[in-house]
Amino acid sequence: MSSITTNVLPQQTRIGRTALRVNDLEEMTGFYRDVVGLDVLHRTDTGSVLGVEDTSLLILEGEEDGLHRHRSGAGLFHNAFRVPSREALGDALARIREHWQFGGASDHGVSEALYLTDPEDNGIEIYRDRPREDWPRSDDGSVRMGTYPLDLETVEGAAAGDSGLPAGTDIGHVHLEVSSLEAFREFYVDTVGFEVQVDEPGAVFVSAGGYHHHIGANTWNQRAGPVGGSGLSWFEVLLPDTAALDAIQTRIAEGQYPATETEKGIAVTGPNEIEVRFRIET
Repeated sequence: MSSITTNVLPQQTRIGRTALRVNDLEEMTGFYRDVVGLDVLHRTDTGSVLGVEDTSLLILEGEEDGLHRHRSGAGLFHNAFRVPSREALGDALARIREHWQFGGASDHGVSEALYLTDPEDNGIEIYRDRPREDWPRSDDGSVRMGTYPLDLETVEGAAAGDSGLPAGTDIGHVHLEVSSLEAFREFYVDTVGFEVQVDEPGAVFVSAGGYHHHIGANTWNQRAGPVGGSGLSWFEVLLPDTAALDAIQTRIAEGQYPATETEKGIAVTGPNEIEVRFRIET
């Protein structure tokens, strides 16, 4: 099936919240508060809502007797928390080094990124974008992302000493592990309406509005089965208006994946049984 479609998502489309199924709610809540720098906005015996100021970004769903993610199961490669400044990235680096094990760093041309893994092996990226006008581009105008060494000394030197993530932080993108890039493209591009920005062997990166990527997908670790056990529960795509939601709902109804109505939009179980929720941004 061709990935070319006129039914593209509006430019204002972006990623909303993500949700993780976790086995140790106490440990995971503390990790995302102290290391990542999120505020705990709401807490019960079975779950936590974390975010920045009054904006929720991450839902932790406690399952004490839950199964661990199977090594062949699809799901999350990483959640990517986008910070608004290099100062905030420097502060994140300081927190990681003080409280946790630093996983690595990369300069992607379009962004500067830090990597780590949470206590239950979910990948995390904390990054800041370079100005869009400075993004490297190919001859055809498409975004060109690379992976280069990041100068950690200059990032560390920019730190302002803040203990948490600042206002303006959001989920810039989610990166998935899937069993088939073709199935990923057929759903997220042909049906949902994202546009391909980078297509390379083993990975594809898609977005709305010319962003470098809102969703990444890869087959690097040869995941063959559906999502399940601990790890990714669902993630959210925010739309600017009712017309955009109605258009997606119509396209999905004509496809192969089941959708259900939610209080504020729809939820769709897509390829690899990964749940995506669509709602209007309020």
